[in-house]
Amino acid sequence: MKTFSPRPRDIERRWYVIDAEGAVLGRLASEVAKLLRGKHKPIFAPHADTGDHVIVINARGVRVTGGKEEKKIYYRHSGYPGGLRETRYTTLLADRPTVAVEKAIRGMLPKNRLGRQMATKLAVYEGPDHPHQAQKPVVLGLGDIPKWEGLPEPKPKPAPKVRQPKKAPPGKDGAESGPAKSLPKAATGRAKAPTGRSSAGSASKASPKDAPTAKSTTKRRSPRRSKTKES
Repeated sequence: MKTFSPRPRDIERRWYVIDAEGAVLGRLASEVAKLLRGKHKPIFAPHADTGDHVIVINARGVRVTGGKEEKKIYYRHSGYPGGLRETRYTTLLADRPTVAVEKAIRGMLPKNRLGRQMATKLAVYEGPDHPHQAQKPVVLGLGDIPKWEGLPEPKPKPAPKVRQPKKAPPGKDGAESGPAKSLPKAATGRAKAPTGRSSAGSASKASPKDAPTAKSTTKRRSPRRSKTKES
């Protein structure tokens, strides 16, 4: 079975509204991060942004548990030497509740370009109002899983074009002339010349008696006679 990989045409962005009134900060951040990453969809892939847009309202009503109001500290740095600043969550939730919610959600997203792209689909507001009515967001309870309606229907592919055979040009009499018939090899009057290989092969097959002997032009030397002394 081939592994499924989501393509841009398979991803459909939707809008959801989550009310943070009375919600625990950590549980709220984990649910929102899951929607931003798209882990509630069967087409989820860790290398792709398949998530939806999320609007968090009533961020001022969020709470923390276990005495973290005094223990948990929010750090930031100005970029200059000695510019480290720290703020307790008691002050942060009272003055800037949207920063506390955004920081908690960003901390649960991937720490790379993909995570920064997912964070752009998040919008946090202190009160119950938001300026995204045109997108027609759906109200989603904390912990609810959105209903999956499946992939969009694929577009029908156009039918392939059938090539028609080209017609031959008309003859002198105006009628369409058919394809020219190929003449047999004997009618062309062209005889194949014997190649060197075939002649050599035929000569080798011939008997040595039939083949004429060639006279040698070189003179044979007579054997040397030994000179004997006369007695």
